[in-house]
Amino acid sequence: MKATTQTLAQSQEHSYNHQKIPPDLTLRVKALQSLLVEKGLVDAAALDALIEAYEKVDPPYKQRLLTEATEYPSTSSVSSYPCFKAAAVHAASVYLNREATLSKACDLIREAARKGAQFIAFPESFLPGFPIWAALWAPIENHVFFRELVANSIFVDGPEMQRLQQTARTEGVFVSMGFTERNPATVGGMWNSNVLISDEGVLLNHHRKIVPTFYEKLVWSNGDGHGLRVVETRLGKIGALICGENTNPLARYTLIAQSEEIHVSSWPPVWPTEKPAGAKKNYDLAAAVRIRASAHAFEAKAFGVVSSGFLDKTTRQVLVGRDQAVGEILDKTPRSVSMFVAPTGELIGEVLQDEEGILYADINVSQCVEPKQFHDLSGGYNRFDIFDLRVNRKRLEPYSVFGEPNLHPAPVSTE
Repeated sequence: MKATTQTLAQSQEHSYNHQKIPPDLTLRVKALQSLLVEKGLVDAAALDALIEAYEKVDPPYKQRLLTEATEYPSTSSVSSYPCFKAAAVHAASVYLNREATLSKACDLIREAARKGAQFIAFPESFLPGFPIWAALWAPIENHVFFRELVANSIFVDGPEMQRLQQTARTEGVFVSMGFTERNPATVGGMWNSNVLISDEGVLLNHHRKIVPTFYEKLVWSNGDGHGLRVVETRLGKIGALICGENTNPLARYTLIAQSEEIHVSSWPPVWPTEKPAGAKKNYDLAAAVRIRASAHAFEAKAFGVVSSGFLDKTTRQVLVGRDQAVGEILDKTPRSVSMFVAPTGELIGEVLQDEEGILYADINVSQCVEPKQFHDLSGGYNRFDIFDLRVNRKRLEPYSVFGEPNLHPAPVSTE
């Protein structure tokens, strides 16, 4: 009997040793091992010890595990959805200082990457800072600030953007960056823009805010629909809107209809709308952000990554240094918030508001699936025979050329 048992065990071990492992499974396991070690999430020696321990497991048990993994893939289908750590930056720009803010942004990318983040979102117009001054004084008093903003804004294909792309590539992370973009067609024109940069340093999407909000119209030009796109990445399908665009149902639905799974919303540090007067309250940006971020996450069944700027003492002093009276306005205007929202509309983890920092959250895209049963606005919970949304993605240009005369006409025959 003992000999028979031994023979059976040997037969099982022989069967295991000749079990064919799917090539794609092997590659995925090796890629995961490399990523864990590279990001510092697992010590290389500890990982080797874990593999060695597995090798000592009884062959029949290993064979059963392998059989279950290869023959019944439906039991682990959730693994086909991306899982990753995201970072939402809640930080102040080095106000109206392009180079210093760029260096700070790169440092924050490196810090978040060291903590294991694979996706990092920055606030609205982080480079070189949000034009708060447009809310505080009449336009005839803001010429100096306007000139400073123009001088410190960047071109989308300029060296500053290339440095951000290189940092993303070096750290192997995706970056969503808000910036004030110079218009190459005019010396004083600007847009409120956002870019998504891949982990290979490639510019995946470039969006210009379609309509500046309230006093922002005195600073930025209208954008267009070119950037109303959801980009498919290894982390999932990522879309982004800037500040008040998250109020626009049509802009939001445009992203929902592209099966958005991760939605980035970027916001300013404060947004003054009133002078303090008795019981009258200023615009509560924090409450407005929470409402809109949760509403979009719930309707899209997507994760919300919310990144807001921070009003630090240095920026406050730049503004108050010009006019002490605005100190009270700034101090009594609610600060914005940075946070994460689940596909259910619920908050994930902590919220940052009154101090600088980086928030982190683990995102599992499979959590977007189940809620789609209830309200799938781009699928079974809509009526496309009733509603028809058309989006113009043409990049708007100040002029186009046609009918230009031939500058090199064919010679006329004299014969």
